[in-house]
Amino acid sequence: MSRTILHLDLDAFFCAVEELRDPALRGKAFAVGGQPETRGVVASCSYAARRHGVRSAMPMSRALRLCPGLLVVRPRHGAYHEASQQVMERLHALTELVEQISIDEAFLDVTALPEPGEAIARRLQARIRAELELPCSLGVASNKLVAKIATDVGKASARGDGPPSAILVVPPGSEAAFLAPLPARALWGVGPSTAERLAALGIATIGDIAAAPEAELVRAFGKNGYALHRHAQGLDDSPIVTFHEAKSMSREVTYARDVSDERALRRTLDELADDVAQQLHAAGKGGLTVKLKLRWPDFTTLTRQESLPEPACDAAAIRAAAHRLFDKTWERGKAVRLIGVGVSGLMDPLHQLGLWDRDWQREGRILEAVRELQKRYGADVVRRGAPE
Repeated sequence: MSRTILHLDLDAFFCAVEELRDPALRGKAFAVGGQPETRGVVASCSYAARRHGVRSAMPMSRALRLCPGLLVVRPRHGAYHEASQQVMERLHALTELVEQISIDEAFLDVTALPEPGEAIARRLQARIRAELELPCSLGVASNKLVAKIATDVGKASARGDGPPSAILVVPPGSEAAFLAPLPARALWGVGPSTAERLAALGIATIGDIAAAPEAELVRAFGKNGYALHRHAQGLDDSPIVTFHEAKSMSREVTYARDVSDERALRRTLDELADDVAQQLHAAGKGGLTVKLKLRWPDFTTLTRQESLPEPACDAAAIRAAAHRLFDKTWERGKAVRLIGVGVSGLMDPLHQLGLWDRDWQREGRILEAVRELQKRYGADVVRRGAPE
């Protein structure tokens, strides 16, 4: 039996939330993101800004050159998270089979519902608009792959100056015909490099991929050739995944100006390690691998990692490993643009560590107390001691 899958994408989500806070922003060219003098990037931009060529992930300085009158709005992540939760609550009211894939995007399996997919999509879109004042677009198809592409095509085809609020339905049996004229880049798994290699083979559209001999694709792309051939025909049996367990936790910071001072860099390492430890405590997890990420001013990025003998879930262990990696990687006096700390190989530490879990719990209470003090009185009220 054919499934009915919906893909929902909130239109310019951060901007839509900001317009609720300040209706004067509606119709204006504005972008949510960091300030240009601090190397900020565009997290989201209004449709008026997009007409000037502004796009997400673009450096804010470039966005201002493209659109000199652009208004820059600082992000309010708490407000976006709250609005996202309200949207997801309405999706879960329809079906338990909801897969949230980002703060503003989700898949739903509504096969078991009696209404046609298009009717469900229109009702859901209207409810989110009426109750939350947020615009969204939806794709409806027999699988996740085609539903997602349907949303993208629907949004790209929309006319007008405001949010697309598109709904595009791909009836069962028409998946391959729908995909065929689209550029190869529209297909899952086709990035810039793969698109270049496909073009070298004379393949420009998804239809070209579907028509290519499977053996030729496998020779050119290995086992990914099978997936390319299958997806190009509109075939996808991936399920709705209702739970994703984190495989890693990390924090990183990009400096407003490159930093070469060792004490400042090590202080940032400690702060990032503490933040990661706080995430681990909140999730009740420990990790077997600590990772360090460094980016130089020329954007060269290095990652180094160290495996630990037992799961790390206390800040001291993460800090110590991060500093060891830093000692092996950083050259004295070398400027750093970005620094990050992460932990992977997550697992539940409590049933493995015996008496050590009492230290883990104590460390968690200390971190929570420090965070509460910093929240009330500022980040500098408590500082970690550094050796002279």
